[in-house]
Amino acid sequence: MKMIALHGDFKEDWNRMFIHLANLFFEETHVCKAGETGDLVLRFEERNDEGQLTVEGTLTAEGNTYQASFMETAEDGTEKERNRQWKRLYSHVFLELLENCTGMTQEWGILTGIRPTKLYHKYRQQGMEPDEVKQLLMTKHRVSRRKADLLETIADIQLTAVPDLYQLQNEVSIYIGIPFCPTKCAYCTFPAYAIHRKNGRVETFLDGLHEEIRQLGEWLQDRGIRVTTIYFGGGTPTSIEAEEMDALYEVMAQSFPFMEHVREVTVEAGRPDTITPVKIDVLKKWGIDRISVNPQSYTDETLKAIGRHHTVQETIDKFKLSRSMGMRNINMDLIIGLPNEGLDEFRHSLAETEKLQPESLTIHTLSFKRASEMTRNKKKYEVADRPTAEQMMKLGEEWTQENGYVPYYLYRQKNILGNLENVGYSKPGEESIYNIMIMEEVQPIIGIGCGASSKFRDPETGRITQYHNPKDPAAYILSYQESIEKKLALLDEIFPETILK
Repeated sequence: MKMIALHGDFKEDWNRMFIHLANLFFEETHVCKAGETGDLVLRFEERNDEGQLTVEGTLTAEGNTYQASFMETAEDGTEKERNRQWKRLYSHVFLELLENCTGMTQEWGILTGIRPTKLYHKYRQQGMEPDEVKQLLMTKHRVSRRKADLLETIADIQLTAVPDLYQLQNEVSIYIGIPFCPTKCAYCTFPAYAIHRKNGRVETFLDGLHEEIRQLGEWLQDRGIRVTTIYFGGGTPTSIEAEEMDALYEVMAQSFPFMEHVREVTVEAGRPDTITPVKIDVLKKWGIDRISVNPQSYTDETLKAIGRHHTVQETIDKFKLSRSMGMRNINMDLIIGLPNEGLDEFRHSLAETEKLQPESLTIHTLSFKRASEMTRNKKKYEVADRPTAEQMMKLGEEWTQENGYVPYYLYRQKNILGNLENVGYSKPGEESIYNIMIMEEVQPIIGIGCGASSKFRDPETGRITQYHNPKDPAAYILSYQESIEKKLALLDEIFPETILK
């Protein structure tokens, strides 16, 4: 752990800012009081000279001293907005100090807690041209030109896939969480519980889930609100039995209004060991043809290490089965940086993916989530270093270009390997609309089921209020009615009147 001795009286959220930036360079950091022993000693000075704001910083580490400064014209606005500008100036200076100290360059600049494409869209909606937006990203946020160009490409593809992206605030998308999996992966913190039926919790959970869908669907029906997309996630939604899937989709079709206008229904079939011909028939019966069949890796030893009880060959076989039975739109996921994997293993995974040509491929970078088995036992799991992770990401970028895929969504996480990103690629025209909706936060997302997060976006102000359903099935079963009532109350606030007659 790196200790930062910070000279100055900063608020807690400022300390968190310094930690988030330092964590881009070091595995773990902590801010201590000035005067305490620190690996890094940090001092700042600020000035306001007739509207010219200046922050100067000095960083001392291992006997070396580094200096940096940043100047910017004061922006008009409230006290909160002025404070935000000062905070950004400090971020600029601290980032430059760390880059000089370590020799590392952060292509995402000072962006640590915001979705980059959402920021890009925000500036576009303010009337800026693409070149203006990119210049602003580079100067105001220190984003590299390469990443700014990537954001422009993704935004253009999103607006082609969803031309009315900026006009969907009066519709909603639905996320339905099924919390069961055959086993739990070592890197996972999703609500995922090994499925077993001895205590009847699967059946009881599904009873509650049906009721939640019915009541929320009735509210949407009464208000005349359309559903843009529906996404079944988890867990693994195909862990339940085929007849349970059939009953669930029937409730969906009966409950949500204007189903003929829903643009996309996706079911995560991510674990190949849950896919059967009977289940595929159920998906086809209800018009669902977008699914995920996720290899994560094409190395059997890796799958064993992370707790996935299926083989590489089973992934290939279930993909081919799904395709032969009419699944027209299949997504696959790969993860950069899984235990004991380097360039050769990732190159092999891409070569195997090339044989299958899924409609979309999401390349994730391993993220050390606080509650995961992998984070709790880091010594047990040897993962790629930063340079190797960067090379793997570059290899993925080159492979997708060569195979006709385009990047259509991007997001970043805290504690992500190499400070990289997760990028969704697709064949042109095969973009997941739900992934665009959830990343760009242009409309309310109603979360139903275990661990489902709802985001209630006010159509007028854009302000987002979140609500989280319980993650544990037992807690969900006991409190789903309370969750329904709270979500309906939040929906009443942002949709006080009927949308469609």
